[in-house]
Amino acid sequence: MIEAGRDLLYQFWGIILSLRGTVRVWDILDILIMAFLIYRLLSFMQKTSASSVIKGLLILLVVALLANFRNMNILSYLLRQVLQMGIIVLIVLFQPEIRKMFERLGTTRLNNIFRRRKKQEIIEAVLQHVIAACYAMPKSDMGAIIVLERKVGLNDFAVSGVNIDAVVSTELLLNIFYQNSPLHDGALIIRDDRLLAAACMLPLTGNYGLSKDLGMRHRAGVGLSERSDAVVIIVSEQTGAISVAVDGMLKRNLDKPTFEKILENEILSDFDRKIKSKGRKLKEAN
Repeated sequence: MIEAGRDLLYQFWGIILSLRGTVRVWDILDILIMAFLIYRLLSFMQKTSASSVIKGLLILLVVALLANFRNMNILSYLLRQVLQMGIIVLIVLFQPEIRKMFERLGTTRLNNIFRRRKKQEIIEAVLQHVIAACYAMPKSDMGAIIVLERKVGLNDFAVSGVNIDAVVSTELLLNIFYQNSPLHDGALIIRDDRLLAAACMLPLTGNYGLSKDLGMRHRAGVGLSERSDAVVIIVSEQTGAISVAVDGMLKRNLDKPTFEKILENEILSDFDRKIKSKGRKLKEAN
């Protein structure tokens, strides 16, 4: 067994040596880039309904190969015609996903790369104000939709509302969503530690699998989370239940510990990792 393993290792090493003169560094880089792009594409598709379509196309490809292998002429001919139009079919089938991908790419804020990071204490204080306001709203039969912006900029949606540019506070959040307030009907967008805009219009989701008892606030929250990486908080005016939409997924009827944990994981986790990474680099430099 050991000798067989050694022979196999020698054969593998011989193949590598034989390719040394024909494989360039750029060829390896080309393969790595393509592998990364395919991985990112599959990861993105996995979060959407396109994953089921991909499975269907793979099944169709297997059937086509089997039909060609077994000389099933009619079926093989029909499937070849379908596969020849594969690019057009993919564009048509994945049009919503392709649009979302370019929207995320095109709306990413370039200044996010260069801007100075807010202190962790400030971000935590913002979340505490948001949490306090969300749990005070049901006592006054108030509903709300609060958007926490992350890497993908939301200027296109902010311009549909009223510019505020104010410091986040529990009292201001409650005043905005008070029933008689002119700004309560719409979404509030928060960027870092500032209230960016209120009464904003958000895109509705096209996911028909959502529960029929969900209103426009929930569908708008899910819709925005499908088009961006934002964390969207929805407070139901009828039931007072708190929900969070992230990456097209809606988590409903959250209790306070779960709600706080979700915000901590989604908002603070990346921040903590970057702070720790920066700290390690400083230590290495010293």
